[in-house]
Amino acid sequence: MAIADAERRRLRPDVGARLLLDRLTATDDAATYAAWVLTAEVEHGYQATLTDAGAVELTAAGAAAPADAEDDLRMLCRLTARSARKRAADGLPPWPPRVLRWRGPGRGA
Repeated sequence: MAIADAERRRLRPDVGARLLLDRLTATDDAATYAAWVLTAEVEHGYQATLTDAGAVELTAAGAAAPADAEDDLRMLCRLTARSARKRAADGLPPWPPRVLRWRGPGRGA
């Protein structure tokens, strides 16, 4: 499942940044996501590989986001990875199909 370009463009905020994880593949203990830092001006794309042990590997698909935005994206990936085992124990799919968060004035960065 990969988000369509038009849908992703609609998610770009007027202020701040949206952090998006869109699941590409998943096994019981790992998942690969298309990951994005979306701002009003630009999109920074990544491939994120997560394991249920909490490991995260981010690979920029082009120009990397500013360090603070990439750190926010990495933290979202870590939280998603760390929650996989709990989700599975609760009878839910361990890897959500999509995770979306906003950071901006008054909320996060």
